[in-house]
Amino acid sequence: MTEELSERQQAILGILVREYIATAQPVGSKTMVEKYGLSVSSATIRSEMAALEEMDYLTHPHTSAGRVPTEHGYRYFVERLMEQSDLPEAEQRLIRHQFHQARMDLEQWMKLAAAVLAHTTHTASLVTVPRAQLSRLKHLELIDISEALVLVIVVLSEGLVRQQMVRQSQPPLSSEQLTVVSNKLNAQLAGLNRIEIGNRSIELTLFEARVRETLVEVLERVDTRSVTELYRDGLIHILRQPEFAAADSVRQILEIIEERSLLENIAAEVMRGGGLQVIIGGEGRWREISEVSMVMAPYGVEGRTAGMMGVVGPMRMPYGRAISTVRFVASLMSRLLAGVYGEEDETFGGFER
Repeated sequence: MTEELSERQQAILGILVREYIATAQPVGSKTMVEKYGLSVSSATIRSEMAALEEMDYLTHPHTSAGRVPTEHGYRYFVERLMEQSDLPEAEQRLIRHQFHQARMDLEQWMKLAAAVLAHTTHTASLVTVPRAQLSRLKHLELIDISEALVLVIVVLSEGLVRQQMVRQSQPPLSSEQLTVVSNKLNAQLAGLNRIEIGNRSIELTLFEARVRETLVEVLERVDTRSVTELYRDGLIHILRQPEFAAADSVRQILEIIEERSLLENIAAEVMRGGGLQVIIGGEGRWREISEVSMVMAPYGVEGRTAGMMGVVGPMRMPYGRAISTVRFVASLMSRLLAGVYGEEDETFGGFER
């Protein structure tokens, strides 16, 4: 919208958006005057609300005398009227402590990030697995399972762990011999991507070559996985909101979570933007999410690996809290990943050891 609002119109719009977010009830002029002690009459408020409605910042539900914000109203509120603030320090300390208590494991971190986002904002959360353009081997282990099988445990540089069975050597190698093979392959292949591993010219036994082929296959699966491999939490928070009593509204939330192509398109735009983004009502680009809002942010280590995280809820979302929470958790996860890549020698993901 291009209209410049007067100070009074901005104040009315700001109060109305905050009141509607808090109550989920259309807001009338009488409520605004009585509850907020405005120094103007109800008639003046009604006149300004009508003007805001003509400019498409408010709408007028036919069953109520009050108004509710439109997509444009929420957008103006977020960009021009909402106070920017950080998550309270006490909550930051609690979240840091939760991550500090978790194992140094990427999957545990992503599960925790999704749970923290959902619990703190009372919305649904999404956390995509960070992916590198080409994943690199950090470490592998070979575990003796039986006379016929060996378990290959592959640890990637971004913290992911994958497992794959391979056929034992004949005659079978002992646990000590498998350790020797692991040490040899780690010395030759650690830090390499699948292309480099496949092209590396080293003398290998038949079994060692089989393990190398398995490594290449594992890395290729990781490199080509969908961006929509994700962790999620908090759907119950969404279903409790009055906006989602109707089946059509619930379907929009489920489409975001389950529809791969939609989430990939949204994730691609967030990653291109390079910072936190607030998507309100589909922004005219995604008709499938016309009744929901998303606060999303990329996280990761620049030039190495990146994922996306954020929250999904009704357009009547507490944007200030959602933005501060997503920004903090994305920053925290980025520091954790930086620690995995050895970029923070003195700290554990931003925490003192």
